[in-house]
Amino acid sequence: MKIQRAFKVRLYPTSEQRVCLNKTFGFYRFLYNRMLAEWIAIYQTLKDNREALYAHKYKTEKDYKQEHGFS
Repeated sequence: MKIQRAFKVRLYPTSEQRVCLNKTFGFYRFLYNRMLAEWIAIYQTLKDNREALYAHKYKTEKDYKQEHGFS
């Protein structure tokens, strides 16, 4: 029998850390939504052509960072 354990941790960030965390989470939420929108749009346009759909090169996280000025 396998026993699983879990730990709950509560963080108390300083105001500077809170700002940094909010920026980080905000960027990754933005990134996920942009990438999802791109995936859906590409699928809708190429769903009848599987070869083109599989061959399509999606943007990477690095491309989005450069495009929108995130560091």
